[in-house]
This record gives sequence, C-alpha cells and structure tokens, in this order.
Amino acid sequence: MRLHDIVIGALISCTSSANSHSLPKARNDIDTQTVPWKRAQAVKEAFEFAWHGYHTYAFPNDELLPVTNSFSNTRNGWGATAVDALSTAILMESQDVVTTIVDYIPTIDFNVSKSNAPVSLFETTIRYLGGMLSAVDLLDGPYQHLTQSPNDTIALTQQAVNLASKLEFAFDTPTGIPSNNLNFGEESFDLSQSTELAVAGSLVLEWTHLSDMVHRVAFANLTQHAEEYLLHPTYQNATIQPFPGLRGTNIDLRTGNFLDVSGSWGGGDDSFYEYLIKMFVYDPGNFTTYKDEWLEAVQSSALSNISSHPYSRPDLTFLASWNGQDVTLVSSHLACFAGGNWILGGLVLGNQTLIDLGQNLTDSCAETYNATLTGIGPEAWEWEDKNFFEDDDEEVDMFIEDNGFNITDASYNLRPEVLESLYYAYRATGDTKYQNLSWKAFRAINATCRTGSGFSSVSNVNAPHGGSFSNFQESYMFAETFKYAYLIQAEDAKVHVAKMGEEQIWVFNTEGHPFKVRDQQ
Repeated sequence: MRLHDIVIGALISCTSSANSHSLPKARNDIDTQTVPWKRAQAVKEAFEFAWHGYHTYAFPNDELLPVTNSFSNTRNGWGATAVDALSTAILMESQDVVTTIVDYIPTIDFNVSKSNAPVSLFETTIRYLGGMLSAVDLLDGPYQHLTQSPNDTIALTQQAVNLASKLEFAFDTPTGIPSNNLNFGEESFDLSQSTELAVAGSLVLEWTHLSDMVHRVAFANLTQHAEEYLLHPTYQNATIQPFPGLRGTNIDLRTGNFLDVSGSWGGGDDSFYEYLIKMFVYDPGNFTTYKDEWLEAVQSSALSNISSHPYSRPDLTFLASWNGQDVTLVSSHLACFAGGNWILGGLVLGNQTLIDLGQNLTDSCAETYNATLTGIGPEAWEWEDKNFFEDDDEEVDMFIEDNGFNITDASYNLRPEVLESLYYAYRATGDTKYQNLSWKAFRAINATCRTGSGFSSVSNVNAPHGGSFSNFQESYMFAETFKYAYLIQAEDAKVHVAKMGEEQIWVFNTEGHPFKVRDQQ
C-alpha cells in the first residue's frame, strides 16, 4: 500500500489614488456593512488609506511608522511595502497604486542594501521575489487591463532575475543548503551559523516558478537540491527523533544534519510544511514526494498529542510544539496558518477528512479572537489538557476556564494567519459563518490598530484599545492581511483558491502572493 493511502486511511479512522499627499478620511460606516461586496470595498478603502500614508511619508523606504509619520528600513531599503502591496493592489484593481509600484520596481538597485543589517534570503525571497513574480502572472493574465505597456511585466521579470542572481551565492555551502543572513557587499556569510527549517524549506516555490518563467533551470535546481536534505533528514547526536514526517528546526550548513529535534507548526518551521503541499499543487506530477511527506506530517500531528484539547474547552484543538516526541502545550498566531493549509490539502486531494481537521483548527484559532477585549487574537498562548492549571490571579483563572488558554504574549503584529485560514475554510465549505468571522476580525483590527497615517502593531489585545502602539506597519499587512480579508468577501475576484472538484489555477506563496500553477503557464 502506498504511503499516502496509509496516511489517508489513518486520518479517516481518527475523524470523519497613489500620488495624493492628503490622506483619505477613515470610513465611518465600516461596522455597518453586511453585504459581502460592500465589505470587500471597505477592506479596499482601508488598504488604500494605509497605502496613502505609506506613500506620503515613507515611500520608497521599507515601512511606514504611522504614529510619527516617518519610515524605517528593516528590509534593506528596497521598498518592501511597495513590492509586497503590489499583488493585493492588482486583485483590488486599485489602478493608481498599481501604476506607482510598477513604475518604481525597475528603479530598485538590488546590488546595494540601504541598511547595515544582513540581507535575509528568506524574507527577500518571499516578499520581493514573490511579489514581482506574482505581479507578472497577474498582469500577464486576468489583470492585463491594469498595465500601461507589455514592457511593464518584462521589466518586473528582469528585476526578479537580477535579484535571484544576486542572492545565488547564499547556496555556495558544502551541502548546498543556503545561508540566510547575507553580507551583500562582500557576498559572504557565516558558515558556522545554522539555518532554520522554514528558511531552507520555503524557497523552492518561488525559485522554481522563476526558473519556469525565464527558462533557467539552475534557479530551481538550487532550491530543490537543498530541499532533498529536508525530505530525507539526518540528525546530529539525536537518540530520539520527532514523530514521523516532523522535523527539528536548526540545520548545519556544513553537514546537512539537524542540530535539534524541536519544532512546531509555528515560527522557524511553519512554511516548510506549508510548501510541501503547495509544491504538489504547483505541479502534482513532479512533486508527489513532497505531498507524501506533508501527509505524514499531518498524520503525526493529527493522531498524536500534538493535537491537543484544553481541559475546559474540549471543543478546541491547538497544535502543540515538540521536542523529539515530548510535547509542550504552547502555540502561536503564526501556527494558525495550519488550518488553511490542511484544508488546501483536502481540496486538492479530494479528502473531506483533511478539510474537517483544518476547519477544526481554524475554528479554534478564531476563538482566540473571540476571547479578547479587542476581538483580536494574541501572538502566543499556552493551555493544559488536564485540570491542574493554577494561577494566583483569579481573573486569569476565569479567563482560562472560559476560553481554554492563557495568553503568554498579548501583542498583535498585524498578522494574517487567522484571516488566511478563514478564507480557505470559506472556499472549502461556502459557509457564510467564515465570511462573518473574517469581517468581525477585520473590524476589530481596523478599530484597534488604525492610527495616525496607517496601521500599527499593538502591545496587548486584551487591554483597552490594544494597550500601546509600536509605531510600525508591517509590509506583510499589505501582502496578506488586507488580501485575505478582501478575497473572502469578493467572490467575483478573478483569482481564488479553487473549490472542491475544481482545477487549482493559482497557489499562494507564504507571503500571500498568488502564482499560476505550472500547467497554466
């Protein structure tokens, strides 16, 4: 019996205007919208409000500091927010924003970092490279009417090649597993510094797609070679390994060995698992092994105590972290992408059990939003599966009893993962409760995080007004948070995750940028 048949059997057995310098006014009727297309327009208006603030006070730097109307450059000063915003602006058909960004991208000099910080191979790939490749697919495809000239996508493609060519030296290690933190000036890196699973395992979609787009197989070969170490893991000094299909986190560049056996579906590991099934969506004929590894990881997570239920809320399911086969009952907002990812796997494999499992995770993550004073979920939390969680604070005890978890990091960093999974759940089920949950979450984000000329991360989602503002607007809010809040309401959009039984034409990278699958190119 083939591996995926064994896995599926086990799963079934366990559960059935851009140039303006005056900022637009905030919408007063955002809380009153009930019709999906009106909700979509309200999300678009929030996106354009945030864009205008960025364009007025920060462009072409990386991020807006919305409280002080200033800017920062945490992504090397190449205009991260602009490039990250492009695919969303295209989907929303925000012509002025699209034109501004498309005109800007060819002017970027990727040879020079404008900050003293190293260049992150991972962040540069998912944000800049992913943003440009997605724009080419969209503007050469269903959104051709938004381009001024065919030369626009030619220029975007050339910039993608320029960037990848500059990044290639990252793979010049004894194993071919890339270093993440790069010194562009000297084209060097620290070989003794390990690379995380999510870094080495979250490049293959973008670099393979670029390879297909420009017919340079070397780009794909670099990342697919590195991925082989992750598909067939070896461990250094490990007597106990993780559950089948799961991995450690840190990898030695010189040997390819995992240096630990600790991991999670959250930060540092998350998008490795995400891309296993997404590479199968991209090309089912050539990435069956990736799909089999993903199914094994899902099976181990679903059938072990990694899938854990809080004692006071047994209706909830959270994915715990692991050290070998020991489990720690902690999770995070980042891990909430898993619900949507499992649903995607169910859609492409025609397996309702996977969809049901993903819905359960998605519903549980949505409950972290329902639990807080602001209506926004926290960055991290813990729980107990037996009733011995005690705290000296009676209010904390009551919160745990009612909601099933204890907040360990109350900040909200404008993250998209819950909105992302709600979108996948709606595409799979058509249940309008997911549209309503997404709208409720977006309203809470708009009410709490909108400040000054844009949106800011906040310190405490369970405090009045979210506590304090960090004065930082993440570029991924444009790429993902706004996009998923928009698409779940905008059923007439030209790009969507396909429903059960329909052909998947698009696959979204981990930054929310949609790519055409291989047989559609």
